[in-house]
Amino acid sequence: MAATCMLALASLTAGASAQDAPVSPGLALNRFNPAPAGDRMFGVQSPYVAGDLTPHASLLFDYGRDPLVLKQADGTRIGAIVSDQLFLHLNAGFAFGQKVMVNVAFPVALMQAGESPSGGGMSFTSPSSAAIGDLRFGARVSLIGTYWDPFQLAIGGYVWLPTGDASEGSFVGEGARALPQVIAGGRVKERFVWSFDLGPDLRRAVIYGGPDGVAQGTTLRTGAGVGILLGEERNFQIGPEITAGFVLDNDNDTPLKRATNLEAMLDARYRFLENFEAGVGVGTGLSAGIGTPQVRVVGMISYTPQMKKPEPPKPKDTDEDGIIDDQDACKEVKGVTNADPAKNGCPPDSDNDGIMDAQDACPQVPGVGSDNPAKNGCPPDADDDGIIDAEDACPQVKGVAHPDKAKNGCPSDKDEDGVIDAEDACVDIKGLKTSDPATNGCPGDTDGDTIRDDKDACPNEKGKADPDPTKNGCPVAVRVTETEVIILQQVQFDTAKATIKKVSDPLLDEVAGVLKEHPEIKKLEVQGHTDNKGSAFLNKRLSQSRADSVKKALVSRGIEADRLVTQGYGPDKPIGDNTTEEGRQQNRRVQFVIVEKVPKGSVTAPTSAAPAPATPAPAKPGDTAPATPAPATPAPAKIPVPAKAPAPAKAAPAPAKAPAPAKAAPAPAKAAPAPAKAPTPPKK
Repeated sequence: MAATCMLALASLTAGASAQDAPVSPGLALNRFNPAPAGDRMFGVQSPYVAGDLTPHASLLFDYGRDPLVLKQADGTRIGAIVSDQLFLHLNAGFAFGQKVMVNVAFPVALMQAGESPSGGGMSFTSPSSAAIGDLRFGARVSLIGTYWDPFQLAIGGYVWLPTGDASEGSFVGEGARALPQVIAGGRVKERFVWSFDLGPDLRRAVIYGGPDGVAQGTTLRTGAGVGILLGEERNFQIGPEITAGFVLDNDNDTPLKRATNLEAMLDARYRFLENFEAGVGVGTGLSAGIGTPQVRVVGMISYTPQMKKPEPPKPKDTDEDGIIDDQDACKEVKGVTNADPAKNGCPPDSDNDGIMDAQDACPQVPGVGSDNPAKNGCPPDADDDGIIDAEDACPQVKGVAHPDKAKNGCPSDKDEDGVIDAEDACVDIKGLKTSDPATNGCPGDTDGDTIRDDKDACPNEKGKADPDPTKNGCPVAVRVTETEVIILQQVQFDTAKATIKKVSDPLLDEVAGVLKEHPEIKKLEVQGHTDNKGSAFLNKRLSQSRADSVKKALVSRGIEADRLVTQGYGPDKPIGDNTTEEGRQQNRRVQFVIVEKVPKGSVTAPTSAAPAPATPAPAKPGDTAPATPAPATPAPAKIPVPAKAPAPAKAAPAPAKAPAPAKAAPAPAKAAPAPAKAPTPPKK
C-alpha cells in the first residue's frame, strides 16, 4: 500500500478546466494532532489528570514527507502538491485537583514545500513559506481511576479557533472545528502504560480537487498506544502507537483508501532531571488518504512534573494504643492486642487466666491464683523447684533446669549417663549403671584388661598398666588402625635369611593375640621389604621368604591361614632414604596391611576376595624377576624415625629393646598419640 496521499484524476478529463472544478480553499492538511503536554503518547490522549495545580509544557516538532501527492488514476506520480511540512507545536496545560485538565496548543509551520503540479486541466498551488496554524484549546475530566490505576476513563476534546491561514495553497488553516472524545487508558504493574481515544472530528465538508475530487469533512478519529516502562525508576518508555481517521462526509463516494488516514509510529521517551522528558518518534503512513505522509518524524522536549505515588492513608487509632479503630474493641481506652476480636485493644488480661495484668505476676502466661504476689497468676510449680509444672518432666520431684525437655526439672545428672548425681559414684564422668554403689555410674572396662575405660589410653585393645597415662592399658608393641596392624618393633631375622630370631617371639605372640581380638580383620597382607643394597631380584626373593616365615609363625600361633596373604616387595616400596643408613634401616621391615574387613562382631560368609599373589619359588642362578608386577598395596602407616639410627643388628643380635608403646588407636572420642621411638630394623 502506498504511503502517500493520492488525488486521482480518473474523472478529470482533458476537457475540464480549473473553473469547472476549482481547488477547495481552507484545508488544514496535517493529520498529526499532538496529545496535551504531560500525556504518555505523542498523538493519543491519556485519561488521567497529572497533579493538582500543576503546570505542564512541551515543544514538539513534527515533520511529514509527501503528505499530498498528485497521481494519475493508474498510480503514476505527477508531482507533490505538498512534499514537506515541518511544524512546531507549542503546548501547555494545567491540572486541577487530579480531575480536570485544560490545555492549549499553537501550531506553526516552520517549513512547507511542494512542486505545484498540474494535470487533467487543473493546476495546484504548493505552499512555500512558514505560516501560523489554527489555535487549539482542550480540556478533559477524569471519571474513573487515577494516574496509577490499570484502568482509567475520561471525557474530553478540542476546539480550534480560525487563527491560521485558510487561503488556497496554505494548508495550515481550516476555520473553526471541534473533536469531542472518550478516552481510556491505564498503568499496569509499573511496567506498561496504555491509551485509547475515540471521537468525531467535526469539520466543514469539502471536496478537494473539484466535484469529482477527494471528499473531506467530519471524520471519525481514533488512536491507541502502548508504552513499556524500563529502568529501575521506570524513566524510559518505548512502544508503538497508531492513529486512524475515516471520512464520514463522503458525498461523492470517494474510494475508502483515499478517504482514510492511517499511521503507525514507534516512539521512545526518557525522563531526566526528575521533571523533564525528551522523546522521539518515527512512523509511516499506511493509507492513501489526504494528509497521510510517507514518513513522519516527531521530536519532543517537555516539562512535566513527576507524579509521586501517594502514601496510603494511615488507619485511625483514637486511643493511640497501636491498634487501629477498625480492629479495636475499646477504641476510647488504651489496651493490648488479643486474638479474640471482642477483647482486642481492651485493657489486658493478656493470658486469659482471669487475673488482670495489673495483678498478674506472669501476665503473658496463663496461671493460677496465689496469696504470694510474686506467684499470683503464674503457672503452678508443685515441687517448688522454679520450673513450672507444664515444663517440668518431674513435677513432683525437685530438680534443675535442663535444655532437654525430657530432663528439665528432674534431679541433676551432670555427666548425663542416666545415673542421677545423688547415686552416681563418678558424678563428672559418664559411666554405667550397676548394683554396686561404689561403681554405679562409673566407666566400664570395654576391652576387659582390668583398666577402667576413662583411665585406659586404648580402651578397645587389651593392654597393660603403665604409669604413663598415654600408654596405660595399651599393647606393648602393636597398634591397630583402619588400614594397618602397626608393629612398634621389627621382626628380627638372621642375616640374609628368612629365619626369625627368638627375640621376636614375644612380638609375634602379641600380633597373633591382636588378630584374635579383631576378627573383623578378614584378610591381612604380610609384607616383606628390603633396602636397595644388592640385587633387586634377590632382595625381592628374600623379602617374600621372610613374609612367608612370618605367616607361618602366625599360623602356628592359631591364626587361620586363609586370613593371611604374603607379598615380598624387595626394595620397591621404600619409606626412608636409601642413600642413608638410617633410611635403609627404615626400609628393612615387615608390615601388616589390612586388605579386607567386616563389621566387628558380625557373622559373614566368606567372600571371594582377589587371590593373594603366589609366593615365588626360590630362584635359580641366572633366573630373572617375574614380568608381572606385584599388586598395589595401601600406603603403609609411617613409623616415626628415631633422631639417630642405632647400629645395625649383628648376625646374632641381642633382642631389640622394645620401645615404650605409644597410645594405640583408641575409641573415636580419643585422639591416637604418635607411636614411640621406632626400634632398630633387622639387618638384611
